[in-house]
Amino acid sequence: MKNIFVGNLAFTTTEEQLRNIFEQFGTVDRAAILTDRDTGKSRGFGFVEMPNAEEAERAINGLNGADFMGRALNVNEARPKPPKGRY
Repeated sequence: MKNIFVGNLAFTTTEEQLRNIFEQFGTVDRAAILTDRDTGKSRGFGFVEMPNAEEAERAINGLNGADFMGRALNVNEARPKPPKGRY
């Protein structure tokens, strides 16, 4: 399972549209766009989970820098969330 970060999304992009552009490269388990908890509006980035690593790599290579809804996408493998704790 590969978790893919997708940045520089248009604020009007839907999760269905995000899923559709990645499905061109293979199976998508989940596509999610993060929203602001106060306003509910898109934060301009999201994550896509693809079960096949090879398909995920093709999607990353094929979509990074690609124009989608007038914006150049920033697509790469998501980094793990840092552990929460006191600093």
